[in-house]
Amino acid sequence: MLAVFLIALFGLVLIGAPIAFSLVGTGFFMMLTQAMSRPASWSVFALAQKFVNGCDSVPLLAIPFFMIAGEIMTRGGISKRIVDFAYSVLGRFKGGLGYVGILASMIFAGVSGSAVADTTAVGSMLLPIMTGAGYDRGKSTGIVCSAGCIGPIIPPSTQMIFYGVCAEVSVSALFLGGIVPGVLIGIGLMIAWFFHVRKRDYPVGPKTSLAGICKATKDAILAICLPVFIILCITTGIATATETAALAVLYALIVSGLIYREFKFREWPELMVNAMKSTAIMMFVVGSASLAAYMVTTCAIPQLLAKAITSITNSPVTFMIMVNVMLILVGCVMDSGPAIMILTPILLPIAKNFGLDPVYFGVVMVANLCIGLATPPVGNVLYCGVSIGKVKLADLVKASLPFVGVMYLVLMIITFFPELILFVPNALG
Repeated sequence: MLAVFLIALFGLVLIGAPIAFSLVGTGFFMMLTQAMSRPASWSVFALAQKFVNGCDSVPLLAIPFFMIAGEIMTRGGISKRIVDFAYSVLGRFKGGLGYVGILASMIFAGVSGSAVADTTAVGSMLLPIMTGAGYDRGKSTGIVCSAGCIGPIIPPSTQMIFYGVCAEVSVSALFLGGIVPGVLIGIGLMIAWFFHVRKRDYPVGPKTSLAGICKATKDAILAICLPVFIILCITTGIATATETAALAVLYALIVSGLIYREFKFREWPELMVNAMKSTAIMMFVVGSASLAAYMVTTCAIPQLLAKAITSITNSPVTFMIMVNVMLILVGCVMDSGPAIMILTPILLPIAKNFGLDPVYFGVVMVANLCIGLATPPVGNVLYCGVSIGKVKLADLVKASLPFVGVMYLVLMIITFFPELILFVPNALG
C-alpha cells in the first residue's frame, strides 16, 4: 500500500495533474487496491464523506479571514509604510536596502501570513530601487525571496492552521511557537547579507534623523501593531485563532479605510471575490488531502513506517534528522500546504512514539516546508521573484543558495534545541 501511495501520488503529479486531483486519485487507487483483497472495504461514499469532513473544521475559518485582512492592509498602503519604517532604521548602512527587505518581510509576515504575498508586497517596491542603485539583480531578488519565506512561520500562518487541524493541536500554541524561529531566520539572513555586501561596492543610504525615524514609526505603528494585536488576543484568551482572524479583518478595515483612508470600500466586492476564489482552491486541496490521509491511516502506513524507523534507530534526534532530510526533498517537488496535510497523519504518530512534543514537531515541519518555497522546481516564491525581479530562474536559484543554506542552518538549530520553539508557548501558557 505504501508503494501504491507513492506511485499514484508522484505519478499523477509528474504527468501534470493538479495537486488536488492527484490527492483524490491517490485515495481512489489506494481504496481500489485494498478492495481487491477486501471487497467490503470499497466505498466511494466514504471517500466523499472524508473529503467533506476535511473541510468542515472551525479553525480553517481563520484562513479566509487572515487572507482578507492581509489583502485590505496591502491595498491600504500598509506595505509602503512598513518599508518606509524599515528604511528609516536600516537604510543608513552599506547595502541597507537588503536589510530593509528582511525587516520589512518580518513585519509584513505578521500581517499577511503568506510567503507569496510577503514577497510580492515587499519585492515590488524594493527591487526596482535596489537594481537602480546598482545592487546585483540576482542577489537582491534572492534575499527578498528568502525573506519572504518567513511569512508563514511568524504568526499568523496558514500552514500552521493546516497542521493544527490535522494534528488536533492548538493553533494558538503553534502561532506562538513560530515567533522565535521566524526571528532567528531573519537574523540569519541579515548576517548572510552582511558578508555579501562587505565585498561589494553597494551605496550607503542617507542617515535618517531621529525626527524622521519617529515620523516613520508613527506612520507605521498601526500596521506594526497588527501582529502584536493577534498575539495578545491569543495569549490573553480574549479570542481563539479563528475569532482573532475575524477581529484582524475589522482592525484592517478601521486602519486602512478610516484612519489611513487609502483603502476604498468600492474595492470590497473585488477583494471578496478574490478571497473566495483563493479559499475555494485551498479548501479543495484540504478536502483532497484529508481523503488521502484517511486512506493512509486506514492502510496502517504510519505503523509500518514506525516499525521500519525504530528498527533503524531509537534516537529522537536521528529521527528528526531523517524527517528533515525527507521534508527537504518533499519541499522541492510539492507545495507546503498539501505536503503538511498528507505527511502529518503519517509522521506525527511516529514522532509521538519518540516522545516529541506535537507543537515542536509541527513548527519544525512547517519551517522546513516553507523554506522549500524557495527551492526549485516547485518553489512558488522563486517564480514570484522571477516575475518581479525580471531575472532568469537559474540565476535566481544560484544567487539564493547562500541564503537558503542559512535558513536550513537555522532549521537545524531549532531542531536540536526544541526550547527555542517551546519557550514562548510554555511561558505564555
